[in-house]
Amino acid sequence: MKSVPRAEFARRRRQLMRSMGRDSIAIVPAAPVRLRNSDVEYAYRQDSDFHYLTGFDEPESVAILIPGRAQAEYVLFVRDRDPTRETWDGRRAGTAGATGEYDADDAFPIGDIDEILPGMLENREKVYYAMGTHPDFDQRVVGWVNGLRAQAKHGRHAPQEFVALDHVLHDMRLFKSRAELAMLREAARIGAAAHVRAMQATGPGRNEYEIAAEIAHEFRRHNADHSYLPIVGGGENACILHYRENDAPLREGDLLLIDAGCEYQKYASDITRTFPVNGRFTPAQRSVYDIVLEANLAAIAKVRPGNHWNEPHDAAVRVITQGLVRLGLLKGRVPTLEKAQAYRRYFMHRTGHWLGMDVHDVGDYKIGDEWRVLEPGMVLTIEPGIYIPANARGVPKRLRGIGIRIEDDVVVTKSGCEVLSGGVPKRAEEIEALMEAA
Repeated sequence: MKSVPRAEFARRRRQLMRSMGRDSIAIVPAAPVRLRNSDVEYAYRQDSDFHYLTGFDEPESVAILIPGRAQAEYVLFVRDRDPTRETWDGRRAGTAGATGEYDADDAFPIGDIDEILPGMLENREKVYYAMGTHPDFDQRVVGWVNGLRAQAKHGRHAPQEFVALDHVLHDMRLFKSRAELAMLREAARIGAAAHVRAMQATGPGRNEYEIAAEIAHEFRRHNADHSYLPIVGGGENACILHYRENDAPLREGDLLLIDAGCEYQKYASDITRTFPVNGRFTPAQRSVYDIVLEANLAAIAKVRPGNHWNEPHDAAVRVITQGLVRLGLLKGRVPTLEKAQAYRRYFMHRTGHWLGMDVHDVGDYKIGDEWRVLEPGMVLTIEPGIYIPANARGVPKRLRGIGIRIEDDVVVTKSGCEVLSGGVPKRAEEIEALMEAA
């Protein structure tokens, strides 16, 4: 099984501490356990920032980074070993595992944090912390700092400044390492295989949830899980951008839009394909599909170092606006229609987002008032679409109820880009050939 090496987590911590500077401290809590209903928990998913720095995936944990501290620069607070609880809930690393397996310089039981952490905060000028991410924990951090400030007359020196940890850390996460790109390639490979399997399993009379099950099976057999709730929308359901029901029958003559990605070793894929339920596009469906495909390809061609974040979107908008004019859905000059955003009636979302440990990954899209310039190691999605509701007025009947999106995962390279999700076809002829051979 592929994974990020332990040495990389250490490199990330060193890089962050260099950015923080001396006389500072970073506090990074693990994600809390969430209840689904009654005493049933959701499957635990570690906080991405916490995992990025530690590789440690147990709840009730806190990571502390203290640049320049002689005793220990990297400290973990973790759950104690407990044979009874481990019988019920699974193994724990404990403090020995935190230092021996996860390279903490020192580790303490999480139950002792109120006694130990204030002493670590003392004489530090800045606290790096992501305020608002875990509101319940925010109160504890503020309480520790205020407790020190209340003892100023006794000579205790409290931090004077809170600094947004996420601003520094998320810029680090925006640039993927070689190991991270390997995880993202694997997530995209598994995701692409699931989409191929879905195409091969689709036919009139089947149900959306059956196809969703095929996708889940392909994910789990590769030790991956959903990176988000999949969208499996047949017919006019494809025009609902965040369609969730996935419970309608698939009908002859309809298209099926599948937006599904997996998470592998904490790294996500996010892929969308749209294809005919019966394996053959109608002329009307093909006329819309080819516009979206052209927009997808035009946008990908703009993913290269030196171009700014919005250039792929601008390219997709130009192609889609031109296509909507050809279809007769928009009337007027293309530049005027673009400026007026007339295309938003049928293409109402952006062309992509950052991708990484989170599906909508962290990182600024603008620096000041300017779009961010693309650089090697950045990973993003390209996902243009056209959605024509079944009840759209002034639209030819043959085009109503058609919803199409084509989404790929793309990494910026030194000379251009690499499409990670190329393992699933997107040209109409390739899709038809695949489905015919199934």
